[in-house]
Amino acid sequence: MTLATEPHTQLTARSTAATFTGLKCKECGAEYEAKAIHVCEECFGPLEVTYDYAHLSKVVTREKIERGPKSIWRYREFLPVETDHPIDVGTGFTPLLKANRLARRLGIKHLYIKNDAVNMPTLSFKDRVVSVALTRARELGFTTVSCASTGNLANSTAAIAAHAGLDCCVFIPADLEAGKVLGTLIYGPTVMAVQGNYDQVNRLCSEVANTHGWGFVNINLRPYYSEGSKTLGYEVIEQLGWQLPDHIVAPLASGSLFTKIYKGFQEFIQVGLVEGKAVRFSGAQAEGCSPIAKAFAEGRDFIAPVKPNTIAKSIAIGNPADGVYAVEIARKTNGNIASVTDAEIVEGIKLLAETEGIFTETAGGTTIAVLKKLAEAGKINPDETTVAYITGNGLKTQEAVQGYIGEPLTIEPKLDSFERALERAQTLDRLEWQQVLV
Repeated sequence: MTLATEPHTQLTARSTAATFTGLKCKECGAEYEAKAIHVCEECFGPLEVTYDYAHLSKVVTREKIERGPKSIWRYREFLPVETDHPIDVGTGFTPLLKANRLARRLGIKHLYIKNDAVNMPTLSFKDRVVSVALTRARELGFTTVSCASTGNLANSTAAIAAHAGLDCCVFIPADLEAGKVLGTLIYGPTVMAVQGNYDQVNRLCSEVANTHGWGFVNINLRPYYSEGSKTLGYEVIEQLGWQLPDHIVAPLASGSLFTKIYKGFQEFIQVGLVEGKAVRFSGAQAEGCSPIAKAFAEGRDFIAPVKPNTIAKSIAIGNPADGVYAVEIARKTNGNIASVTDAEIVEGIKLLAETEGIFTETAGGTTIAVLKKLAEAGKINPDETTVAYITGNGLKTQEAVQGYIGEPLTIEPKLDSFERALERAQTLDRLEWQQVLV
């Protein structure tokens, strides 16, 4: 693969199809053109995409959305792209499943699972953000795209770049799970395995972005990239019959997913697509990397960085860029942010699989474990409509559950051998149920 090292050429012509108006600093309000920048020059705050909501309220209806493609691009007017022909690989519109058996186990009534473990093409929610980022990257003239990743983002960037015909080089920590490494290499990118944690990888990528002129989806393209997560909010509203839930529980890594689901809800309220009401936002972290949960618990308005040490590598970001905003949302919506141990994460993975037939990775195990913890603490109203977001597939992190889920019973091809094994299995089942009851 040939990786372009010359600076890209910014496109300046604006399409009449574009509904976004530019970029704005979340801290000081300074406004910028919609270019490949992500940090305010005045105060170094993060930049966010702005839209013409008055125009959106006139041109977008429920019926128009419902006639759109079965992908995130049914919401194109709410995404920061100019083209009417985005990179569409079928990403989004994943199932919203009524989780009755899990709800009964947790003592609540109305629980839904938003299942991005089956998202296309690489089985995680990152396919959403990358589809948006690479569409915008192509509009801005980039020919080489990249990312700093804990695994899922590298999978998505490599896959969607391959589909779009863009050169790709991704950066990952060297100790990632084998499934995620293989799930990136198969698409033929250049993969840089960095001997360090995600935060160190991210710092290196910032230097590379400045010197090579590549489009880094979660650095210089971050304002556009992060907008893709809003579609997880839009879809839940639509799938609930154009209603908001009462409570959502989602994993926290950088905090971006959390803040963008919130933004998605607010946008649909603002343009009149859904009736507004209070929605509580609760976040989930692993104890081995829980800087946002600690800030929430201690009542702080700043995030103290930590060194990650957890099996939940996909959410192991020790210095989360949007952590402060996630804490703010949890507080003002009367939500919670909690953390769980690695052992609880494994139990969360098993619990979701055994009750609802969904095999999630460690981030999803974290979400389910925190959901359980909040339910047991009485912090989820049993009558609320609660949505738990599952963001990745368990086939990517099989190492996390190896040794905790038993082994197959090896038998001879004879009926009596089967009968003996069946009796042993039934005995083990009875013992396990007795332990649960105790």
